[in-house]
Amino acid sequence: MKIGYCGNVHPGRTLEEVKQNLVKYSLDVKSKFSPSEPLGIGLWLSATTANELDNPETCLRFRDWLQEHELLPYTLNGFPYGDFHQEVVKHDVYLPTWAETERLQYTNQLANILDVLLPAGHNGTISTLPLGWPLPPETPSPLLADFFKDCAFNIKKCAEHLDRIAQVAGRNLFICIEPEPGCVLDTCEDVIQFFEDFLFNENQAKSEIIRSHFGVCHDICHSAVMFETQTKAIEQYCNANIRVGKVQVSSAVEVNFDESTATQKQEMIEQLTRFAEPKYLHQTVIRTDTETTFFEDLADALHAAGTDPQGCWRVHFHVPIFTETVDQIGTTQFDIANCLDSIQSFCPEEPHFEVETYAWNVLPAEMQSPTLAEGIAQELTWLDDLIHSRS
Repeated sequence: MKIGYCGNVHPGRTLEEVKQNLVKYSLDVKSKFSPSEPLGIGLWLSATTANELDNPETCLRFRDWLQEHELLPYTLNGFPYGDFHQEVVKHDVYLPTWAETERLQYTNQLANILDVLLPAGHNGTISTLPLGWPLPPETPSPLLADFFKDCAFNIKKCAEHLDRIAQVAGRNLFICIEPEPGCVLDTCEDVIQFFEDFLFNENQAKSEIIRSHFGVCHDICHSAVMFETQTKAIEQYCNANIRVGKVQVSSAVEVNFDESTATQKQEMIEQLTRFAEPKYLHQTVIRTDTETTFFEDLADALHAAGTDPQGCWRVHFHVPIFTETVDQIGTTQFDIANCLDSIQSFCPEEPHFEVETYAWNVLPAEMQSPTLAEGIAQELTWLDDLIHSRS
């Protein structure tokens, strides 16, 4: 089982910046976690960097550089297109959508790059956004239908491109759609419905091409925030004949106010407020005995709750996977083991596993590690130990 960590934790606006961060951080992680074997690295390449690597000579030099440093780019994160480390990211990370040709062109570029970077005999995965952020509620139904059709058209074009690569290179490159809370596709049911209605509606030959090159990136944090059980989500994908090509190993913030005293509630609110930072979107789902409520951002949920919050809160904030609790703040770490068990039970093909804690630089101080490399290495070691304990 190949595991590694996602490079979107590092800025990567240019190829030179990517290389600098790989030297500064990834080689340090390698020395701590994988000193005698290549380190799996899930590269994040912005559209600007992808354009640089569109030059064959530049891409070949980067391949040789990665091999020299024993870094294995077994997967790419093709979700963020622009600057994932600008001062405020929020909704910008969902642009361009799959309805736009820029997303198709970018993903095809990434596939071409990965085909060059991968060693012979290796297949690769690329995670991508779940179509986009929803269109405004007042959008007319015909325009909503057109959005899904345009997304499907571009996805099918991408699958055809990947099929051509497979025929020439003899390797499979697999695009993994990553459902995320609040997005157009944010649950396993949404993903399955989209595949069945818009992607598997071709003749058998064309549907098989799509099935061979498009599936799911199951982000454990995202699934947990939506209160999905890991078993249900993984089993449903497999029953629908949708391959889980990649699992992003991640953990969400969880706080249960219903099991707390009034004094504890105030402490929990104060601690939770420290996660309401302005850079990334932190979608929050609150479940009580009677209802489930979605908030676009943690700050909105805190404002609505006032001084008497109720229910169990799950927050889209990727926290270190080795952390179970910090003071009054809990996590959904328990779902990682549940996911591993479900993959083993239901998936005919083993997916790529990628630790994706991109929020290190905005974590509250009490959750920080002495250095970024130490924190990432500790996560990889924790996951490796968990995997071996279940084999």
